[in-house]
Amino acid sequence: MSLSSSITTWGHTHYPFCDLGINCTSKLKPKVLKMKFSKNPSLLVSAVLTKQQTDAAQKKLAQDFKEYVVEKANSVNRALDDSVLLKEPLKIHESMRYSLLAGGKRIRPMLCIASCELVGGDESIAMPAACAVEMIHTMSLMHDDLPSMDNDDLRRGKTTNHVIYGEDVAVLAGDALLALAFEHIATQTKGVSSDRIVRAIGELARRIGAEGLVAGQVVDICSEGISDVGLEHLEFIHLHKTAPLLEGSVVLGAILGGATDEDVEKLRKFARCIGLLFQVVDDILDVTKSSQELGKTAGKDLVADKVTYPKLLGIEKSKEFAVELNKEAQAQLVGFQQEKAVPLIALANYIAYRDN
Repeated sequence: MSLSSSITTWGHTHYPFCDLGINCTSKLKPKVLKMKFSKNPSLLVSAVLTKQQTDAAQKKLAQDFKEYVVEKANSVNRALDDSVLLKEPLKIHESMRYSLLAGGKRIRPMLCIASCELVGGDESIAMPAACAVEMIHTMSLMHDDLPSMDNDDLRRGKTTNHVIYGEDVAVLAGDALLALAFEHIATQTKGVSSDRIVRAIGELARRIGAEGLVAGQVVDICSEGISDVGLEHLEFIHLHKTAPLLEGSVVLGAILGGATDEDVEKLRKFARCIGLLFQVVDDILDVTKSSQELGKTAGKDLVADKVTYPKLLGIEKSKEFAVELNKEAQAQLVGFQQEKAVPLIALANYIAYRDN
């Protein structure tokens, strides 16, 4: 399905984020797309947040976003390819590269770059951090797929890492990516003060540690099979399991781009909303899409008897909640330079209306 073809889902017209021709592994440098969002007032944030856009304006915005996504995703993929070279010991580096370069939407790196650009930075400043969050995201998927966790054999449409390389190597490769992520920010970030780099590293560590991603994963595991889990408990899981790395992506970009403390906190609120939104949509897709459509095993939450938003709220109420989270997220961007905020608006809409 083309991004330029509009469809209606949950009562909203939107443009799917797929078939973008993103090159996930090649080191060849494709033609750089001259990305510049239109300055037409109808395409700015104030218009994106209303229902008054014309079909022509929507199509123009969709095309601009498609070009932005292709450009940024290919930049990220080249940087990731360069970040983990094949060297001895070969098996560990092959395992790291297998999952890191297996494709994926690169949402987190794009959020990092878009946030940095929003506050006055540029792609080169954000790229090491963008790669770092994708390394950590990949690590979390590798560990999540292990037999001791979700015991999954399909990820991003490919056989999972531990099935190919063994559980022992998959664990170690994930550990290596985690370590490399922090090294990459510390040694590759250029043109930024050391204070901001240290602040970014501390921010990322908090998002994934025992009070962040790990906390959410542990509570999620311990909640399997429990019948009286409520909405507040579920929200805790996902504000700690799914949202933290999305939050970290946005906040790192803002910090490294030179944002004020006030703007960092506004963007943090935006990121928390889209982080929770991402999981609500994920829960919906898990029960409404096939494994082939998702590129991962569908229905596994139901099999594991995990608490999900559809389980607690039902499908329709979950969809309504997703719409409200998207609105709340976009409201946090009011006050920023409108043209520069369009990529974050578009990414929020993609997260809300994605198909996989």
